[in-house]
Amino acid sequence: MNPIARCGGREQWVGMLGFFALFPGFFFYHTALGLGKIPAVLGGYFAPVSLLLLPLLFFFYAGKVRQDRNYLGKTDVAFFLYLAYFALIVGINAIAGAKLAIVTNHLLGIMFMLNVFFVFRMSAPGERRFRLMALGSLLAMSAIVFAYAVDGAFYLAPLGNARNPESLASYQGFSRSYLFTFAVAIACTRALSLRVPLSCLAASTLFINTARSEFAAMLFMIPIIELYFTRHKVLMATVLLFLVLMIYSNLAQILSALPSNRVLELLDLSHSTSANTRHHLSTYALNSIAQFPVFGDYASYSPGMYSHNVLSAWVDTGIFGFLFVLGILIVPAVPLFFKGYFARERSGEFILAFSLCCITVLLLITSHYFTDMLIGATMAAFSSYRYGMTHAHHRTSDIGPSAPRHPHLRQAMPGAGTARI
Repeated sequence: MNPIARCGGREQWVGMLGFFALFPGFFFYHTALGLGKIPAVLGGYFAPVSLLLLPLLFFFYAGKVRQDRNYLGKTDVAFFLYLAYFALIVGINAIAGAKLAIVTNHLLGIMFMLNVFFVFRMSAPGERRFRLMALGSLLAMSAIVFAYAVDGAFYLAPLGNARNPESLASYQGFSRSYLFTFAVAIACTRALSLRVPLSCLAASTLFINTARSEFAAMLFMIPIIELYFTRHKVLMATVLLFLVLMIYSNLAQILSALPSNRVLELLDLSHSTSANTRHHLSTYALNSIAQFPVFGDYASYSPGMYSHNVLSAWVDTGIFGFLFVLGILIVPAVPLFFKGYFARERSGEFILAFSLCCITVLLLITSHYFTDMLIGATMAAFSSYRYGMTHAHHRTSDIGPSAPRHPHLRQAMPGAGTARI
């Protein structure tokens, strides 16, 4: 039996609606747009849909908090404080005349992180209906990628069918939707016989989708999940190491059988134009930090020319913002690892939170901006796991001290056995 007592209610349906609207919905909308089936009725989709969802998500989240004050956990509060701090920085600099494009992007980033937090906080990925819909969406997205790939790469713009090509998402948008859906599907799949084909399918799909960061995050996530679910961790670690060594020893033959695309640049980033650009942007960020080490240098770069790692937080929000974003991710992860990763009971909620935290930190270190939506997903997943372990259905906390023991029943229940009139 799962040790986590899940909360039920309409908020789960709303969270599920939000998840499938923001991620699989984004993928399918842009597929239809790229194939010329529909015009860009919702523009780039994510911003207008987020604006439509935000009041609904906030209403149901606030209603749940009013119904159960314990629902508002410390993780929720820490995340909201971070967003408030970030919004304050943006507001002050907007008044001071910062570049409008960067201010707008940051405000959208705040909204996206908040929406994703609400979605993951209220939905229940472990529920059967959610898992079936996630698996179905994953299979449909993979089928689309394989069906419309050209020369081993999936990108709909070169097909020339889109009525509004300027609104068509890049490969990053497609890969983001796929990674989020894969994460919730794989974390809540108990059967190894299903996780293995899902992992192989995801690796093939993200490879063809040419998304290097998401491909690396997915590969990083798989051993974390497999080592968690197995009861023979040494054996599983040996098997994984053997697979890595086999792939490495036969790398030349494997590469000759694969179509050439930008994912292969991960093997030698010195020849990657994108990696070299990111290196220069990181150097520029370090120079900005050296000149303004405490408060940073908000919007000191051209729109889009930001450092593609967590140093971007230091540039835009100062050292406090940099430490804040790392703190809200790492501080929960440490006790999460020691209290849950080696526990006897297996929990999809736990491994979803922990694996999301791992890939979020990885991507923030290597390639993603500090407004990454994975931050909101990680914080919400951890808060949901902690709430389920400690408060759902007024359950006694599994984290705190155990209840006092008594040698005899009469000491624990003084009235037991007495006659009732």
